[in-house]
Amino acid sequence: MSGTAPTPLQSFRRSDKPRSGASDNPRAAHPEPAPSRWNERTRFPAPLPWLWLLGALLLAGCAGQPSPPPFAVPEKSASERLIETVERDHGVLAAARVRRWFELMEQGRALPDPQRLQLTNQYFNGARFTTDYAVWQKADYWATPVEFLIEDAGDCEEFAIAKYITLTRMGIADSALRITYVKALSLDQPHMVVAWYETPAADPLILDNIEPRILPASQRPDLIPVYSFNGSDLWLARNRREQVRSGDAATLSHWQQLRERLARQLGP
Repeated sequence: MSGTAPTPLQSFRRSDKPRSGASDNPRAAHPEPAPSRWNERTRFPAPLPWLWLLGALLLAGCAGQPSPPPFAVPEKSASERLIETVERDHGVLAAARVRRWFELMEQGRALPDPQRLQLTNQYFNGARFTTDYAVWQKADYWATPVEFLIEDAGDCEEFAIAKYITLTRMGIADSALRITYVKALSLDQPHMVVAWYETPAADPLILDNIEPRILPASQRPDLIPVYSFNGSDLWLARNRREQVRSGDAATLSHWQQLRERLARQLGP
């Protein structure tokens, strides 16, 4: 046998060479599958080029937009804050009376004047009629409607003033209303009521806490008028039918102090 026998290494190298016609690429024996729209790892369709472009445009458009403001809690109204204060300082029942007062005024804005009178007179006449000494430990104190409702008690000034303020806030013109200081013959003492004038020369209707009915002044012979006032004017009574303007309501110190306290209680 001629020639030198191949070494084992040479035999290995020869046998390791691919056969004639085979590819030099080791992966050629296992060709990759054809491209697919499905992503092998996630099993979801691979994004198309136009989707990538759309996403980039959207991000570019949003990048310059300000971030939305944080959620803001609506500010509470003055009436809501007042009711919370009353409940904290005076209890649930007092707060419920004040809340009902605000609801009453809101309801009255849509009503004609006669119904406003009835609604207001009935609501406040449910309070207890007593003296300033019993409630405020003072000889004479004019309470605001809020103070009156907290105590649910007061003398004639509290009833009359609360009714007057409620009616004006319902929408009745101030010129049609007067808080009237009278002498009550049935009580044999000074008393205070509210008079509503349909016209300046009309026989006024009287809202009173000792008489639940709303009657014309001509049907209240037990009341003798002394003076009256509203938000701006002051009148002195010449007789049951005639009153003469005598000045400004601002001259009544109790009235001015009450209105200042009420403005602080109800807010702007």
